[in-house]
Amino acid sequence: MKAARIHAYGAIDDIRIEDVPEPVPGLDDVLIRVEAAALNPMDNKLLAGYLKDFFPLAFPYTLGTDLAGTVVATGPLVATVRPGDRVIARTDPASGGAFAELAAVPARLVVPMSADLPLASLAGLPTAAASAWQALFEAGAVQPGQSVLIHAGAGGVGSFAVQLAKRAGAHVTATASAANLDLVRSLGADGVIDYRNQDFTAFATGLDLVIDTIGGETLERSLGIIRRGGKLIGLSAPFDTEGPKARGIDAQFLFHQSDAGRLAAVAALATDGRLQSVIGQEFALADTVEALRSLSKGGARGKTLLMV
Repeated sequence: MKAARIHAYGAIDDIRIEDVPEPVPGLDDVLIRVEAAALNPMDNKLLAGYLKDFFPLAFPYTLGTDLAGTVVATGPLVATVRPGDRVIARTDPASGGAFAELAAVPARLVVPMSADLPLASLAGLPTAAASAWQALFEAGAVQPGQSVLIHAGAGGVGSFAVQLAKRAGAHVTATASAANLDLVRSLGADGVIDYRNQDFTAFATGLDLVIDTIGGETLERSLGIIRRGGKLIGLSAPFDTEGPKARGIDAQFLFHQSDAGRLAAVAALATDGRLQSVIGQEFALADTVEALRSLSKGGARGKTLLMV
């Protein structure tokens, strides 16, 4: 089969599309024929070695964690899915394996999906939608009536966060580029801010919760518009949380961790048509280098997919 692999930590150009043996499922594994795989910023961080203290990679390593596809075979201990089932999954980042024609994934990380849904559109759920859920409901504890600002509301995590926060009864404001303002409104945002031409701090104040996927200056400036007792959840990179706490703000860096229950929850919303996947760009598996290079530039609209 074909797979996008690296043989050492390095740069995007070091990725090779190679012929490799098909994986053999273990006792509790599910062998999935991949239809689509979603790219995440973490893919580039794993490639460069930035996360090796958390996820040490064994080489050669097949990239990718998020996928959607059809079950080909299962290990003898698997009772949750069977061959022919349509599923989504998030592999362990240290194992990877999604950017390939076939992937063997532990059954606990696999969620069955309805036969009525286009699988490709669901490949972005495992990390992006589940991260939005984790940020809003587990770390942010959002409540009906609260005011929430979501940065990069048209992005992978942001587009899901806007929808989930609105469904939770929050008053949602989101930042986006001018070209994506209508999209963010259609996802449920009550207010939108063109971050390139408008100062978001002039349009929002006294907020209960800010979800930030950008970091740096955007995160720092967000602290000034959160009420005392409010929360800031940052997903981009670790940051100083003690300074905000001294100002009465509960600031947390959120590192997404796979959870089958959480993934099942967002999958159920997607199945019922209550959670929309925004798809930006689509690339072939052979164009993985180009796809990751495009993602690294930032400003992606929705999810970027590899169509396998």
